[in-house]
Amino acid sequence: MTPRHVAVIDIGKTNAKLALVDLATEAEIAVVTRANTPRAGPPYPHFDVEGHWNFILDALAGFHADHGVDAISVTTHGACAVLLDADGDLAAPVLDYEHDGPDKVAAAYDAIRPDFAMTGSPRLPGGLNLGAQLHWLFDRDPSLLARTASIVTYPQYWGFRLTGALATDVTSLGCHTDLWCPDSGTVSPLVATLGIRGKLAPPRHPMDRLGKLTPAVAARTGLPAKTSVACGIHDSNASLFPHLIRREAPFAVVSTGTWVIALAVGGADVKLDAARDTLMNVAATGQAVRSARFMGGRSYDLLTAGRHVDPSLAEMEAVVARRIMLLPSVVAGSGPFPHAGARWINDEPAEGTGLRAAAVGFHLALMTQTCLSLIGARGPTVVEGAFSRNTAFLTMLAAASGRDVIATASSTGTSLGAALLLSDGRAPHPAPQAIVTPPGTAWAEYAAQWQRTTRHSDA
Repeated sequence: MTPRHVAVIDIGKTNAKLALVDLATEAEIAVVTRANTPRAGPPYPHFDVEGHWNFILDALAGFHADHGVDAISVTTHGACAVLLDADGDLAAPVLDYEHDGPDKVAAAYDAIRPDFAMTGSPRLPGGLNLGAQLHWLFDRDPSLLARTASIVTYPQYWGFRLTGALATDVTSLGCHTDLWCPDSGTVSPLVATLGIRGKLAPPRHPMDRLGKLTPAVAARTGLPAKTSVACGIHDSNASLFPHLIRREAPFAVVSTGTWVIALAVGGADVKLDAARDTLMNVAATGQAVRSARFMGGRSYDLLTAGRHVDPSLAEMEAVVARRIMLLPSVVAGSGPFPHAGARWINDEPAEGTGLRAAAVGFHLALMTQTCLSLIGARGPTVVEGAFSRNTAFLTMLAAASGRDVIATASSTGTSLGAALLLSDGRAPHPAPQAIVTPPGTAWAEYAAQWQRTTRHSDA
């Protein structure tokens, strides 16, 4: 029997969330959040998992008291794994992937990592390659490998805390880790090289049921011990999942948060460029999906100083007419222009104005379209998450792509997908959406000029 109320644990890079999704209406009927602020150390920047755990338990108890919780699902950001000792406790703090520690042994890691052609994982800075994290952690602490009894990917860590069951999932292993081969659906040779073949928890599909609640969790939250917990899923694949089960290819999905993740289903058979942050993702179904990304949410925060402004149509048209543009890239080291520096042309608008909001939205849309073009996207583009409510972003994305853009109404783009893992593949009620069609030629000409100007920015 399909549950009605699914509590979704959603650990993003910026915020930890708990959302209660009503599968009968596909609406989020309750959402609570907590900042995901890494602890500085020692021994290195790491995530506050105990703070998150208490937040999760309290929120589950509140949701169940107010609405009733029938099942639990989990989705998290990628590039994260948890090392557990024989007692199930942390063998080491959970590393923040933005820490540059792994870069200190980059040459040694580069000598052992598999080729991009095998894994679909581009070489990324810091700990964005999970294999690089593990290599650095074992290098800095020679006793850690022996202390580590099990390694679980991040969604399954929370599943382990809930149920006591150990697992990894194919979407998290397939998220630029260097540890997975998407075409064969098997671990890569790096697993043996790192000495973790017997420690990496068994790979499972996100829809699998991980187990029931432990007695301690049931007692703390008031949920029945029989409450089912899904295995869990990488967040951008959670955004993709509803569309995989209800849309005909070709189409693209853009998941927006700290990262903007573009995924193309049934697109052109293009060769990916590892130097421009394109990669092979692994969907909940196990299929390989071309994807590309950049730190769009982080860029938005830096450019707006946290002050959200909704530009008017007149302000957007003024930016188009005056060709006010922000060229890439705001966050260096990743994305389609990893080596380019940001610069304004035709005057930088003042912070807090509609002109700046419009120009920032256009910049993010054009970065997104660059990602979509690199992965051969075709058909309509579905936008999930924070940018689904940004009119400047949506309109310029339609102009730049020449294709319809579908904006979903969900405020938490990943929550519905994670909840649907417990629906046995049924998604009878399409989420509310708005379709943005390509605007006039002036917008398309603006996009074309931006694209011409940035054509060699990645060099």
